[in-house]
Amino acid sequence: METFVSTHTRPGAAGRPHPTTTDQTDQQHDPLESDQLVTALLTASRALVGVSARSLAGMEDAVTLTQFRTLVVLRTHGRQRLAGLADRLGVGSSTALRMVDRLVASDLVDRRENAADRREVVIELTARGHALVDEVTLRRRESIEKIVSVMPISDRLGLVRALTAFAEAADEPCGPADPAARLGW
Repeated sequence: METFVSTHTRPGAAGRPHPTTTDQTDQQHDPLESDQLVTALLTASRALVGVSARSLAGMEDAVTLTQFRTLVVLRTHGRQRLAGLADRLGVGSSTALRMVDRLVASDLVDRRENAADRREVVIELTARGHALVDEVTLRRRESIEKIVSVMPISDRLGLVRALTAFAEAADEPCGPADPAARLGW
C-alpha cells in the first residue's frame, strides 16, 4: 500500500491548503456509501445543533449559536487579532467585527489595543464570557452524555474513532491532550 501526502482545502480552513497523509485506498469510495455517510452525518449534526440550541436556551445573555462559537474560539485559542479570529471562524473581517461589537456590548468580550503593537486591536473573553462558555458547555456535555448513555456500548468506540477522524478532516482541533477540546462549541 502506498502512502502519499495530498494538499487540499478543507472546510473551516479559510481556503488554505492543508496537507494530510492518507492511505491511497482511503481515497477510493463507493458513491452509495458516501451518500449514506453524508446522510448519517447530517442527521447527527441536526441532533447536535438541537443540543447546542437547548444548551443556550434560558441563558440570561441571549447569544446565538454563531456568537457562542466565537466565544468558544476565544476560550480555546485565547486573545486574537480580528483577522485571526475571522480566519478561525471562516468569515470575513467585517462579519467578525460586527459579531465582536455585539459581544462587547454584552460584556462577553473585550477589545483593546495590543500592548506589543498599538496599531493592532486584540479581542479576548471577559470573566463573564468565560463563565458563559463554561456554563453552556457543561449543559451541552450533560445532554450529550445522556444521549451516549443509551447507545450500545459496542458502537461507542467506533463512534469516537469516526468523529475524531471527521474533526481532523475538518481541521477542527481536538484530542485528549488538549484541555480546550472539552469545550466543544
